[in-house]
Amino acid sequence: MSRTLKAAATETSTAAPSGNDAVAQSVRELIADVRGRGDAAVRELSARFDRWEPDSFRLGQEQLSEIIGTLDAQVIEDIKTVQANVRRFAEAQRESMSEIEIETAPGVFLGHRHVPVQSVGAYIPGGRYPLTASAHMTIVTAKAAGVPRVVACTPPIKGEIPAATVAAMHLAGADEIYILGGVQAIAAMSVGTETIKPVDMLAGPGNAYVAEAKRQLFGEVGIDLFAGPTEILIVADDTADPFVVAVDLLSQAEHGPDSPAVLVTTSERVAEETRRHIEEILPGMPTGDIAGAAWRDHGRIILADDLDEAYRIADELAYEHVQILTENPREALERMHAYGALFLGEGTCVSYGDKVIGTNHVLPTRGAARYTGGLWVGMYLRTVTYQEVREPKSSADLGVLCGRAARVELFEGHARSGDVRAAKYAGVPLEWTAHYSGGSKAAGA
Repeated sequence: MSRTLKAAATETSTAAPSGNDAVAQSVRELIADVRGRGDAAVRELSARFDRWEPDSFRLGQEQLSEIIGTLDAQVIEDIKTVQANVRRFAEAQRESMSEIEIETAPGVFLGHRHVPVQSVGAYIPGGRYPLTASAHMTIVTAKAAGVPRVVACTPPIKGEIPAATVAAMHLAGADEIYILGGVQAIAAMSVGTETIKPVDMLAGPGNAYVAEAKRQLFGEVGIDLFAGPTEILIVADDTADPFVVAVDLLSQAEHGPDSPAVLVTTSERVAEETRRHIEEILPGMPTGDIAGAAWRDHGRIILADDLDEAYRIADELAYEHVQILTENPREALERMHAYGALFLGEGTCVSYGDKVIGTNHVLPTRGAARYTGGLWVGMYLRTVTYQEVREPKSSADLGVLCGRAARVELFEGHARSGDVRAAKYAGVPLEWTAHYSGGSKAAGA
C-alpha cells in the first residue's frame, strides 16, 4: 500500500479549460471584437496588452534578415541542429504512415490517403520565457507533414522583438511571421482579418487565455490539443541517484507555479534524500521563486511498495512527462499505458525532450494522456478514404444489400441509390418507379 511522504498543498485540477469562468468570458469578448472589427481590434488589443503597435505586425524579409543578423552564430547553429533533430524524427513518423488500397470484392477498391491540412496557425509563447523550442515543435513538424501555409505568431517581450524566437520561426519554415500575442493572435489566425487570411488549424501552447481561446474556437478551426501546466512524474527505485531526481523535478517545476512535480519511488532513502536535495537546491536556483512555489503547492512524494504499484500510480495520474529512473527502465514501455512521453534511464531527461532531442514537446496534460498522445506529424494530416466499384456485378450485389440495410433504418432515399444500381447492372426490378428503364453498363463508366 503506497504512502504519501509529501502531499501537494493545492489540489491539481484535471479539468480542461472551462467556459464558465471570468477568463472564458473575457476571451469570448475579445474573440467577438476581433471577429467584428478585424485589424482595428487586433491593433487596439495588442496596444492594450503588449504595448505593441507597429506599422505592420507581419515581419518582412528585410526585417527578418536584420533581426536574425543580431544573433550570435552559435545560436543560429544550435537552432539549426535542434530543428534537424525534430525534422528527422517527424519525417520518419510521416514515412511510417502508409497509404493503402485493397480489393474487398471483385472490382471493389477501398483506400485511404494522408492529406496535409492546408494552413496552420502556430502560436509560439513569450511572456515569462521566449520559447524558441515551440517553433521547432509546431512549425518544423507541420512542414514535415507537407502543410503548404504556416502562419506563426509570437508576442513581443517587454516591448522588444524576441530575436531568437523569430530566427527559429523563420528557419523552421514559417510562411508568415507576425509579432502578435495573446487572444488577439489566436483570434486573428482563426477568424481572419483584412490582412491575415484565416487558417484551418491551430497548434502550440500558451497561457490560460490562449488555451481558452483555442477551446472556444475549436470546431471553427482544428486544434492540436488542450494543454495545461507542465507536469513531471518520476518513477524511481533504489538505484536512482536522488540528486539527479531532485534536479529533474525542479527542471519542470520552473515552468510555472502551478506545475505539478511528483516522485513515485519504491525507496524511502531515495525519497528522503530527494526532498533534502530539493530544499538545498532551491535557494540558489535563478528560477527558484517559481520552482519553489510549484514544489510547495503541487509537489508530491509517494512511496510505493514495489514497481508494480509505482507503475499503477503513474498510470492513474496520466502525466505529461514520465521519467523512469530504475534498474531496467525499458520495462516501462510494456508496463505503462497512460503518459504523454516516456523518458527512459538516467541518460535521458525531460529537458532533452523539451528542448533538443527531436521528439515533440507539445503533450497532453490534466489527465488527457489517458486518451490522446501529443502533437506529431500525423496531427497535421487528415486520413481520408476513397471508394471505387469497377465491377458491375459487385455494384449490383452491394445495391441489393444497401437496399435492405437502409430500409431497416427507414432511409428510403439511401435504399433507392442501391436499388438503381441493382436494376442497372443486374436487371433487378424497381418497384417504386415506372419511369426507369435500365441498361447494363460498366460500373466505372
